[in-house]
Amino acid sequence: MLGTIVNTVAIIIGSLLGIGIKKGIKDDYKNTIMDGIGLAVMVIGIMGGIKSENIILVIGSIVVGGIVGEIVGIENKLDNLGNFLQSKFRGKDSNFSKGFVTASLVYCVGAMAIVGSLESGIQSNHETLFAKSILDGISAIIFASTLGIGVAFSSIPVFIYQGSITLLANSVKGLLTPQVVNEMSAVGGLLIMAIGINILGIKKIKVGNMLPSVFIPIIYYILVNLVNLIR
Repeated sequence: MLGTIVNTVAIIIGSLLGIGIKKGIKDDYKNTIMDGIGLAVMVIGIMGGIKSENIILVIGSIVVGGIVGEIVGIENKLDNLGNFLQSKFRGKDSNFSKGFVTASLVYCVGAMAIVGSLESGIQSNHETLFAKSILDGISAIIFASTLGIGVAFSSIPVFIYQGSITLLANSVKGLLTPQVVNEMSAVGGLLIMAIGINILGIKKIKVGNMLPSVFIPIIYYILVNLVNLIR
């Protein structure tokens, strides 16, 4: 759990630094910065998505995972949690929920969050999460300087999400072949690209409802292995 704890602390510290410089940034500059972040996030997502060696699986994962997410209502739950925290801690910050949800998704759906948490749980190797902590801390400064204190609270779902993967890693390590991890990362790349589209205001995509998509490749390869055994 050390890697996840460091990652959580880095997001909080970065957010606090970003909030500290928020008042010194003009609105026009904030808008330009957010546009730049949106473009960068889209590029990162595209780079992850094109790594797929089974694009049909990626498409199927997005469809099936999106349906599951819609049934569960993940996006609404994230929004409600953001609104609840806003009412409790910073009611006047109109961007609280947006900052909370956007940052939570950016920090959770990437390949580093999944692979790093698995390495941390299986091998006690925290290097990937340490590297992610640096990147998240820097991006938290930028996010918080435009979106406010809500970004700091994204550390809560990050801790829960990555911590859960770390704790469960040993029980599923036999399923996590390089092929499976690669397709999970590709699906995560598409979701990151969707976050970039949201940041740019091109279209509102319910990325939260697509989170289960990241884990569909595991289920797919389990089924494939079962079919092969039966044959």
